[in-house]
Amino acid sequence: MVKQSAKKFVQRLGPGLITGAADDDPSGIATYSQAGSQFRFGLVWTLLITTPLMIGIQMLSARIGWVTGEGLAANINKLFPRWFTQTLVGLLVVANTINIAADVGAMGEAVRLLIGGPQALYAVGFGVLCIGTQVFFSYENSVRLLKWLTLALFAYVAVILTVSVPWRQAISESLHPWSFFPKDVSLKDYAAMVVAVLGTTISPYLFFWQASQEVEDSIRRPQEQALRLHPAYVTEHLSRIKQDTFVGMTFSNVIALCIVIATAVTLNQQGITNIQTSAQAAEALRPVAGEFAFAIFALGIIGTGLLAVPVLAGSAAYAVSELYGWKAGLSRGFREAKGFYLIIIAATGMGTLMGYFEVNPIKALVWSAIVNGVISVPIMAALMWIGQSEKLMGEHTISRRHRFFGWAATVVMTFAVVVMVVTSF
Repeated sequence: MVKQSAKKFVQRLGPGLITGAADDDPSGIATYSQAGSQFRFGLVWTLLITTPLMIGIQMLSARIGWVTGEGLAANINKLFPRWFTQTLVGLLVVANTINIAADVGAMGEAVRLLIGGPQALYAVGFGVLCIGTQVFFSYENSVRLLKWLTLALFAYVAVILTVSVPWRQAISESLHPWSFFPKDVSLKDYAAMVVAVLGTTISPYLFFWQASQEVEDSIRRPQEQALRLHPAYVTEHLSRIKQDTFVGMTFSNVIALCIVIATAVTLNQQGITNIQTSAQAAEALRPVAGEFAFAIFALGIIGTGLLAVPVLAGSAAYAVSELYGWKAGLSRGFREAKGFYLIIIAATGMGTLMGYFEVNPIKALVWSAIVNGVISVPIMAALMWIGQSEKLMGEHTISRRHRFFGWAATVVMTFAVVVMVVTSF
């Protein structure tokens, strides 16, 4: 009975779980590693705050996709001027491509640290692998593979178990971050890292991916369309979306928390406070926490990268295809959805080339963060308008509580972007 319940629970997980796991990509790992190594436990509060906000906005994205049967770009295009949607989608593609470059480069560097050899060729290999799995795998196999890759994130739980964590100190500094503030960094540096954590946790590409995945699931089950007229079915399905999203986003932030704590109790205590890439974090762990922790951390980078790159490329392809009315979806073959797959190939290919030529990963992440910051606020505001629109959502508009968390997330991101702009100058 317990086994059957567990199996049913896992089967109910899908777009939300994959989306949450994809948020902890190598670029995110680098950000969380820097937060832990530089500020120890002083930024844990940001992850606690963003968890409910992240759940709220991702739940809205999924709800819009399932209720309307269309992705976010198509829905935004219905309520706002076309130039506005085109600008957002264009910037999304740019940000995702830059992020792919950073992630592919990080995976190549992780392999080099583990076995030696040319980092650039490893990066190309990962790019080709990511393109191949999306073009040639069926939708079912792609989803199944992405689900299995979420297990790679448990590598960071394993790292936590290999080090000694002063939990009392961690809790105290988490609740009173001002009690520990490094003397060699300014308030500007702290504010910049707060913005970086927020921007890494709440990212636009996640909105588009989860909404489109709900659309994909609906397309694969045409026999269920008639059931949408039955309130009991609608209630059950929206409950499934809520559970899936809650588990996925909570899982994502728990892993982020593990990375911050692991680097805080290892790197920070050894005076290593300037971590710029996920691979550098793994390498720094070797003499501090031992070979096992180093290997697990490095393998986690590879696993999360293989999960995140398809999501980054896929979300860009969904957005462009929806904007121009192209047939789209991993459930369609290449010949049926050429434009969709060509965007995937182009975004992954360009990102891989940037990784091959070893584009500065920090500059790549900075530019990606800036572009994401610019588009995240208008996208989140647009999502809230769509969620409240009876024209698009019918009787399934969002509740007052959902509106509160959605607008709260939008306000927090607006504040973060303003701080990012101010501190940049």
